[in-house]
Amino acid sequence: MRQHLSKHKRLIFISTTLLALAITLLETNRFLQEFKQEERAKMEILASAYQKLLDVNDDNPALLNLSSSILEKNHTIPVIIVDKNKKVVFHRNLSKDNPKFIQKKLAEFKQTDKHFKLDLGDDDYQILYYGDSSLLSKLTYYPVILVAIFLLFAAIVYMYYHTGKISDENRLWSGLAKETAHQIGTPLSSLMGWIEILKSENNPDIPVEEIEKDVQRLNVISQRFSKIGSVPKLEPLDVVEITKHTVHYIKSRTSRLVKISLKTPEKLQALLNEQLYSWVIENMVKNAIDAMEGKGDITIEISDNDQQVFIDISDTGKGIPASKFKQIFQPGYTTKKRGWGLGLSLSKRIIEQYHKGKIYVKKSVLNEGTTFRIVLQKAL
Repeated sequence: MRQHLSKHKRLIFISTTLLALAITLLETNRFLQEFKQEERAKMEILASAYQKLLDVNDDNPALLNLSSSILEKNHTIPVIIVDKNKKVVFHRNLSKDNPKFIQKKLAEFKQTDKHFKLDLGDDDYQILYYGDSSLLSKLTYYPVILVAIFLLFAAIVYMYYHTGKISDENRLWSGLAKETAHQIGTPLSSLMGWIEILKSENNPDIPVEEIEKDVQRLNVISQRFSKIGSVPKLEPLDVVEITKHTVHYIKSRTSRLVKISLKTPEKLQALLNEQLYSWVIENMVKNAIDAMEGKGDITIEISDNDQQVFIDISDTGKGIPASKFKQIFQPGYTTKKRGWGLGLSLSKRIIEQYHKGKIYVKKSVLNEGTTFRIVLQKAL
């Protein structure tokens, strides 16, 4: 119900904003049209005044002075007057006073209907051309500026709500993860105590060592969840040793139909958080096993350059279409009938946000396999 109301409010907000923008644009356009008509009327008066100047004689000095005054008061509208031979005889309010510029503006004015023919008698005449005033030219761009401001405002509002929503979701999931780790921690402590008691009894019928491994595993999972939402401490650790240890754990709990091999140097240090990096390797290997439907080869190859460490995880699975290379890292994306679709998304967050590295599909061929690459900072 609350979500429905929220969507309803957003729809009202968007509709109201669009309506206000439409009304503003219509009113602005109406104002511009009225302003153009007013300038046209002014130019008719100016053309009439100029015509009077051409007709008047020295016997009527008052009319001569009035016509001159009207012409002199035009400080904004650009004017060019040419004779019947198309020679410029007068110009006013142009930003430049060189012949090339005047001819260029004259060509622009001729493209419009903004002109008046001035009769000089005896088949002689002049043509008065004019353009938009500087104020009208500026106002012409006003609707564009208005739309740009609206789009900027809309983008800011969207980013504000979108960022706020993501922030709230992150806080929710971080809090849930920490609470889960806290709840798991209490029975774990009790289980560890019972294991110590079982060890002291030396009962060969109870697989104490295997139980202890599973409890330790639960403790690792609890530590991983407790680190979500906080900034993990990165240390210079041997990425080869941690990877081998993680793969060894996965091998012991994976079908024999899956072969996992490693190609690594003896030792290579990277800036890591051990628990989180190990979590990524588990997710990537399990994802590869799912892609191969529980049967095939997985190869993990570790290499480096002067500043970076590369972990390539290859499988012989069904492959990924190129159009899905980025989509597979989105939360909720999965091709399995069961599952949350969070493994690759979580791995991406751990590598890119916590370790400041990269994770991406290096290559993939349909029905042949896929190679993922993890890039980490080398410990120098």
